[in-house]
Amino acid sequence: MSTSIETLQADWYQQYAAYTEAYQSGRLSFIANLLPQTAVQFSVYQTLEILHKRLGHETLRRALDPAETLDSPAQIYSDGSWLKRSNMVGVNVRTLGSFWKVITYVLTLPASHDSIHLLPIWEPGVVGSLYGMVSWQINPEFFDVELARFVPGLDSVEKQLKVVTNLLHAMGRTVGMDVIPHTDRFSEMVLASPSLFEWVQRDEKGGNPTTLLDHSSLVYRYVEEAIWQFLKFRGAADGTPLTFTKDAFFATTSTVGVPGLTDDQRQRILFGLPNDYNGRLTRRLGLIRHLTAQGLETLPMTMAPPYRGLHIDADDFTTDDFGQIWYQYAFDKPQQMSRVFGPLARYRFYESKDNNEHWELDFDRPNLPAWNYICRKVKDCQQKYNFDFMRGDMAHVQLRPSGVPANPDAFYDPLQAIKKYVQASGVPYYAFFAETFLAPPDTMGYGDELDHLEAIEADSTLGDLQSLVVGSPEFRRQFATYVDHLKTRRFAPNFTVMTADKDDPRFDAFYRTGNLFRYFTALFLTDMPSYVGLGFEVRNRHEKRGLNEEYTKLYVFQIEDDRQPDKVTHGPFIWGQNAEQFAAIGRMRVFAESIWSAIAGKETRWLVGPTDGKSYIVWTHTEPTGYTFVASMTGDLPKTGLGLVPGEVVFEEAGCQVYQLPKLRD
Repeated sequence: MSTSIETLQADWYQQYAAYTEAYQSGRLSFIANLLPQTAVQFSVYQTLEILHKRLGHETLRRALDPAETLDSPAQIYSDGSWLKRSNMVGVNVRTLGSFWKVITYVLTLPASHDSIHLLPIWEPGVVGSLYGMVSWQINPEFFDVELARFVPGLDSVEKQLKVVTNLLHAMGRTVGMDVIPHTDRFSEMVLASPSLFEWVQRDEKGGNPTTLLDHSSLVYRYVEEAIWQFLKFRGAADGTPLTFTKDAFFATTSTVGVPGLTDDQRQRILFGLPNDYNGRLTRRLGLIRHLTAQGLETLPMTMAPPYRGLHIDADDFTTDDFGQIWYQYAFDKPQQMSRVFGPLARYRFYESKDNNEHWELDFDRPNLPAWNYICRKVKDCQQKYNFDFMRGDMAHVQLRPSGVPANPDAFYDPLQAIKKYVQASGVPYYAFFAETFLAPPDTMGYGDELDHLEAIEADSTLGDLQSLVVGSPEFRRQFATYVDHLKTRRFAPNFTVMTADKDDPRFDAFYRTGNLFRYFTALFLTDMPSYVGLGFEVRNRHEKRGLNEEYTKLYVFQIEDDRQPDKVTHGPFIWGQNAEQFAAIGRMRVFAESIWSAIAGKETRWLVGPTDGKSYIVWTHTEPTGYTFVASMTGDLPKTGLGLVPGEVVFEEAGCQVYQLPKLRD
């Protein structure tokens, strides 16, 4: 029987007391039949009243105190392997509007979704991209005004984030942060510490701005001199007397014999007080213009082999609001997946060979200050907000043309180094979720990506099932491969349902069929981790392209240029209206609550696997639980052929069934 969002909302309001009581009393781990678009409209008082009855007065009081740190559910573990069986939900906070709204959204999620991944939380730079962080400060747009009015002590976005992680921990969830090994092309980090990044000089003064005048290893020294002259002319943004030398100003923690400034001191001198956003922006823009007038700019970040060897494309440029021309870079010898990310700059983790004459890196000479800097910054954030795991952005990057070394050293990969650094700081359970797509060798990085994942000590990885149509030959092959990796590799691939990066008009075809198969399998395949993006439960099928505001991917950045009509958004995120999908997923969730204690984390035993040539899969557990699961990739199960499945059907939804042995029903 068909239903509608309006019918679901009417039922929710009529049965409000019963639905909330089931959650508040602990009979259910979530509020059943609560639409996400309804939940995010809760008042702060309404949310706190529900949490007070669920968590109790003392726990709620402590959680709402940013000076308190509530224990993480992951603290019982001695390493990050717990992530290998986690059902993760990815949340782009920008689609919700504030950190506080994450709490109201999580009220709609069952405890089986035990991990919450927050997309980047930092101040964004060019085009507002969450992945182009401009500073280590928390994104001020995620501040909740209503929460601050109701709880006056929560008067900063930093305090609100701490309270949200406290509450998520109290609600039984682990919380993950994005770790990004790059920044905005002219971030505060780039300008405050030029030696941590790779710079080039265009022939701006010679009248040939599309010619690279210098891409040697030491261009950053010219940048330091230019920034120092800017400071001497403009003065310190915070009024600090410039009584120190240039070398002292730019000295890193590993510079020998030069007493340097702290990161915070350098930031304030260059840009001003942290809470003066407009003042910091004005100073940064002035400094950018000062540098680019001399042809000095960071080398943009690249993806996939060959990574190195760039030139300026004279025919590809944009002009910003200040009349500044930005030229795009291109590969000298591009390969299939080669990409240049113009707005981003990657940390200079290695020195170059032969003064970078041939664009070759010397992997035997790590740039230690860069490693120390990013490890320290991530650790500081982890400790301040008590994060449990990291999503390593672009973890597929493997720069060595010779492939994955047989014995990787401590400076093989920055994400691995960050994980180990945080663990060594007293958080042994800190886990690593890697953004890799399990691509063939030499596609996204040099060498075998599987070997790379083991070398970087990833606990789990995203994979690419979300980019394949359910039931297609490619989907079956990839799924079967992931099942094999799960048993033979030290990392666990995810059964990924949808990500924020795939909720994009270009990928509508992936989600017109098979959605309930995706969710059912992700939920009940208890020895394989899963990942689903916010909003999937109500996502429209998009037989025709929807409005831009219906896609979470288009909120990863903030493009206001109407010359890019496929990317620009004009208002808040619009939740889907797929009431039937929401209702079906809701029934799966309620049923899962009734059996979760018996099946959680259990190892799978396949009865009909993804390579057995059937349109459906069947599995149970190696340790008998009494339950067998059947899921059709087409939405329909055969009328015959399932007779060998023991027990009777105790749950059925759109070609997905659960059987239970009679003795366990008594």
